[in-house]
Amino acid sequence: MDTYFEFSLYRFNVFVLSLVVTFMIVSNIFVSSFQFRVGDEIGWITPIGNESETYNEWAARNRFHIGDTLYFKYKDDSVLEVTPANYLNCNTTSPISKFENGETVYKISHPGFYYFISGQKNNCKFGQRIIVRVMHPSEISSPASAPEISPSPAVDGGGGGGDGGDGWSSDFLDPPVINSTTVLSVFSCFVTALGGIMIFLYLLM
Repeated sequence: MDTYFEFSLYRFNVFVLSLVVTFMIVSNIFVSSFQFRVGDEIGWITPIGNESETYNEWAARNRFHIGDTLYFKYKDDSVLEVTPANYLNCNTTSPISKFENGETVYKISHPGFYYFISGQKNNCKFGQRIIVRVMHPSEISSPASAPEISPSPAVDGGGGGGDGGDGWSSDFLDPPVINSTTVLSVFSCFVTALGGIMIFLYLLM
């Protein structure tokens, strides 16, 4: 009798420990951030016209959240965070922030729009600039009720075309191909399934 009781207590302890571990994994997943490399493999460079996508088209493929980071990889250049007006005019004289160490990691701290341009005005006019839209937490929990946001006005400048050569258009808010929300959702489903398997195995014991 005592042996059976001890065995049952052991099984219960193992089950509780499994639930605790599962909870820790889920918590770690949901508080973890995602780092985006701006421009993917090409990094932060002056467009030459044969790129597969512009920087704003790259931004449109992703969904950015508070806590995520933007990784800018560049050489003989800089990254300026600027106001919307300075973004439109490629004004490099009064940035909000300036980075020039060649490998900048910018942490997103609030929802809304972030505007970045090259520290060299001509590079900006050729399309080396990007608008990053960061989702509000309410959009993540209730995407169906998220408000529609109008696209930015067309940018005048080099590069040609009505978008000023930086690819900024009404397609900016189209659904992304893959993003950090998708990654978290996949992990969440995986952990939920793992928890279900643990419960099933416990019931079989």
